Amino acid sequence: MSDPLVSRMQPHAETIFATMSALALEHDAINLGQGFPDTDGPAEVLEAAREAIDAGHNQYPPTAGIPALREAIAAHQARHHSLRPDPADEVLVTSGATEAIAAAVLGLVTPGDEVVVIEPSYDSYAAVIALAGGVRRTVPLRFPDLSLDPQELAAAFSDRTRVVVVNSPHNPTGKVFTPDELALVADLARRHDAWVLSDEVYEHLTFGVPHVPIATLPGMWERTLTVGSAGKFFSVTGWKVGWLTGPAPLVRAARTVHQYLTFTTASPLQHAVARALDLGPAPLDELRDSLRDRHDLLVDGLRGAGLEVRPSQGTYFVIADAAPLGVEDAVQWCLRLSADAGVAAVPVSVFCDDPTATASLVRFAFCKQVPVLEEACRRLAAFTA
Repeated sequence: MSDPLVSRMQPHAETIFATMSALALEHDAINLGQGFPDTDGPAEVLEAAREAIDAGHNQYPPTAGIPALREAIAAHQARHHSLRPDPADEVLVTSGATEAIAAAVLGLVTPGDEVVVIEPSYDSYAAVIALAGGVRRTVPLRFPDLSLDPQELAAAFSDRTRVVVVNSPHNPTGKVFTPDELALVADLARRHDAWVLSDEVYEHLTFGVPHVPIATLPGMWERTLTVGSAGKFFSVTGWKVGWLTGPAPLVRAARTVHQYLTFTTASPLQHAVARALDLGPAPLDELRDSLRDRHDLLVDGLRGAGLEVRPSQGTYFVIADAAPLGVEDAVQWCLRLSADAGVAAVPVSVFCDDPTATASLVRFAFCKQVPVLEEACRRLAAFTA
């Protein structure tokens, strides 16, 4: 009997994160593959969720999100970026940033439309573009510089370009796109009358480099949907509370799909995230500073184990080149790393159409407790000695 899964989703049947996390469990390895913190978010945020449950916020909330959270998201955009979305029709609460991305792509892309993606790229982009019947046009970032090449970027656009996906701070590389690079994307989007889907879930997790939302560039608010995530802002990834902001027609397109994907998002968690966003910058700054210290610890450990490392400018992740260790195929190296070294990591090539340019690159997550990272570094040093 043939596989009933539709052909366009066959290449996306299992994520690399599921594979590597399963190996980590099997071998009792330290999981530096999947990007989730091993500590809880701020105590007052967790308490707000419990209070919301006790207060009876346990039934369906509005499809677009509870008013308090939509207002808090709008206030966040105004406070940090001088963007002023209308909470009534320019903010949409979703079940995580991944659903926000899916709802946006499915609401905007028709079969045969082209979608420009900068790669390596978060794996859900390719999957949801395939689900929509879109055609990906990829633009590479090359290690270790990771600069966006203007000619390659321009070549990816055509008269069929419908959407361009921007992810800054960037997963998996930890790159923050420069204002000049964002201006290139913006100019091409305007010239080709394309929408922009800007994934900015790590916007508060940058290390000495400013984050510039592409929606703040001239003429870009009108054509940009911006994605945010409480999971990344407040280390509550399991809550799956995300959002989209942008002009009403684009938000309406995503909301139309959203109501048939998840309909709505957990009510008590929405109330808690509204409270979290009203806390101001203190918890965001504290998380950023803590992550920067843990980033530095892991970078030193990876270098000590013989890998070539490009320090990150943001996110939970750092990428390293295992070629100095004689590694030519990081997929196979990572598949045995859990058993042989007791550490799980993710090969960067799985985030690319062309795996050859990233064949020896590996992504490590540093959003773990300091003793966990220290032990991971010891294990890697022993493995590569």
